[in-house]
Amino acid sequence: MMKLLQLLTFTIFFTSINNFAQTNIMVRAKAKDAKFIGTSIGGAKIIVREVLTKKILAQGVTTGSTGNSEKIMKQPKERYQDISDDNTAGFLAKLDIKQPVFVEVEAHAPINKSQAKVKSTTQLWVIPGKDIVGDGVVLEIPGFVIDIISPQTHERVPGEISTEIKANVVMMCGCPVEDGGMWDAAGFEIKAVIESEGFFKEIELNQTEKSSTFSGNIDLNKGNYTLTVYAFDPKTGNSGVDKTNIIIN
Repeated sequence: MMKLLQLLTFTIFFTSINNFAQTNIMVRAKAKDAKFIGTSIGGAKIIVREVLTKKILAQGVTTGSTGNSEKIMKQPKERYQDISDDNTAGFLAKLDIKQPVFVEVEAHAPINKSQAKVKSTTQLWVIPGKDIVGDGVVLEIPGFVIDIISPQTHERVPGEISTEIKANVVMMCGCPVEDGGMWDAAGFEIKAVIESEGFFKEIELNQTEKSSTFSGNIDLNKGNYTLTVYAFDPKTGNSGVDKTNIIIN
């Protein structure tokens, strides 16, 4: 009788599970030491796939705002307390599953910034009918987004004048990097490295009047040069790079 009761309970449990057709998983990508990656920077590409078969169960792009700065960056976080709200960027993955599935969740972010894009992954069991919402599954995206503004790629620059190097630097969520700001440029190393055969020089880039824009000047002789601009935060390990090539006439 006991075995029959156990079998009946087991059968009812899995019959109940098989009745569920859709399970919702909220997936978010959050910049390390910053906010969520959403519409303002193009979002994060999210892919949810079954680990064993590699079958894609859901995919899409995070949309929404970067979130509440006060809640994310300043207020102490208590256990079980969400740092997102209804407007915070995310992708709601809707999985059609009838039994527990072990999945891998990928975030590629920021999706529209190929030189800065990072892949972050995690794995977890998903149970039919057991939604994971609120903050949901949060994948951390480290780094900086850096765009060299000038000189442009393969630009021919006059050699008789000082060459200005200018770059835009933001967090991976698009949040501004500026002196005295929440992401204080004074605490970061933002530099340009200029290289050619037998030549190497590194210069510091300083903030211009425009937020997140940094520049410096260098005198260069005639030749072909590789230009690398990098940012590094010694407190968090965040780092980012952009590279190009220029010609000095």
